[in-house]
Amino acid sequence: MMRLGIAADHGGFELKRVLLDKLETAGYKIKDFGAHQLDGGDDYPDLVVPMALAVAKGEINRGIAICGSGVGACVVANKVRGIRAALITDHFSAHQGVEDDDMNVMCLGGRITGSALAWDLVQAFLGARFQGSERYVRRLRKVAEVDKKTE
Repeated sequence: MMRLGIAADHGGFELKRVLLDKLETAGYKIKDFGAHQLDGGDDYPDLVVPMALAVAKGEINRGIAICGSGVGACVVANKVRGIRAALITDHFSAHQGVEDDDMNVMCLGGRITGSALAWDLVQAFLGARFQGSERYVRRLRKVAEVDKKTE
């Protein structure tokens, strides 16, 4: 079974609670990186970075990061080497990001994306597998080179 991580600040807190319940009901093993209570003064980097580091280290397979718009969570997740995060708002990108780009963190906007759509997007993200064709592997090598050049 895939090991998942989830993290959200106050802007994504309610959506995280809904998704966490659905994921647990579906039988996923989940590590909740917080927030564990609603705190309007929390900051998404404090919650998303530990989750992204766990993905990068292989402690969990994929992550879901949620803030108000999803933008901040995506920006900070992508600062962690080895993370390929995207702000997802549609079904195609939810699975294509994994299939072609080996996306390992999906970011959502808790104030933007309704819970029914978010659940559909999460299912597409988790059901997708990296295709591993030569052109996708070649592109990911180039992305890894950018990481090395910009340390």
